[in-house]
Amino acid sequence: MKNLFGQAHFTEHLTLGVNEDFSALAMAIFRRQAIQNPVYAAYLGHLKVDDTRVKSLREIPFLPISFFKSHVLKSGEFTETFIFESSGTTGSINSKHYIKDISAYLTNAENNFREVYGDPSAYCFLALLPSYLERENSSLVAMADHFIKLSQHPLGGFFLYENEQLHSVLSQLESRGENVVLLGVTYALVDFAEAYPMKLRHTIVMETGGMKGRKKELTREELHAFLTSNLGVESIHAEYGMTELQSQAYSKGEGIFRPSSTMKVLMRSPDDPFEVWESHENPGKTGAINVVDLANEDSISFIATDDLGRFTGDGGFEVLGRIDNADIRGCSLLSL
Repeated sequence: MKNLFGQAHFTEHLTLGVNEDFSALAMAIFRRQAIQNPVYAAYLGHLKVDDTRVKSLREIPFLPISFFKSHVLKSGEFTETFIFESSGTTGSINSKHYIKDISAYLTNAENNFREVYGDPSAYCFLALLPSYLERENSSLVAMADHFIKLSQHPLGGFFLYENEQLHSVLSQLESRGENVVLLGVTYALVDFAEAYPMKLRHTIVMETGGMKGRKKELTREELHAFLTSNLGVESIHAEYGMTELQSQAYSKGEGIFRPSSTMKVLMRSPDDPFEVWESHENPGKTGAINVVDLANEDSISFIATDDLGRFTGDGGFEVLGRIDNADIRGCSLLSL
């Protein structure tokens, strides 16, 4: 597949090690999207931003994530091969992400995982994702399915509400000393840990977020303390991703995420979207999370999320929660 550089898709360059100049790649994508993404072009016009005068990442206007609910975000003309769709309550409007090439998304997700954990084939993947499996077009399910297929482990697979079966499979794998990734939506992991406490010595427990009213809301510290105690692991890993992104960040514990090579996180003031700081600035200061996602080159790579976070001062970041009335504040920036 060709891209704005007139060569193979950018993820292939990153795989080959040409990832030292993230900013140059991001700026090239910005130039293209400012012209070829009609919604983003109108947004820049509304803000009276001349894209030719933007010289750095922190000067780039980030599009409110709520636009995935109200607009079709495509850079260039193409027929999508897949549409990722977010979950939502009855009557709510879900985000839709139009994917030009599903194989590019899966390759990038695989590369992001390899950067942190190595070859996926070295693990057995068990995916406890009931709410995601019960709807179509989940990017998380697509990623988990890809990892399960890469692994080719006979015991790997998805679990809906079969906690007893999951316990049995985990017990078998633990007895053999096999490496396992238990990827689970938060409330389902809590349910499992309550019903089947066990000592996991060879398993990475990775939560993807998601209580959404299913249970009493827990702080990250409370959640991880409960899961480490009941599942006998030293730390709880986590994945930071969403329908609107094609890249992921991972945490190996303490809720501290590290962006992948195709992702960069910046913080903005919740009160002034144009006050932006980078990871080496203002450690500990709470801001709203902006994401540059190079893998989104065919949609929009510059997204102002509704998540609050802070940098940890060592290249990592924490996710603290959601911005109050995020939909209202995001949509108020521009009406098209």
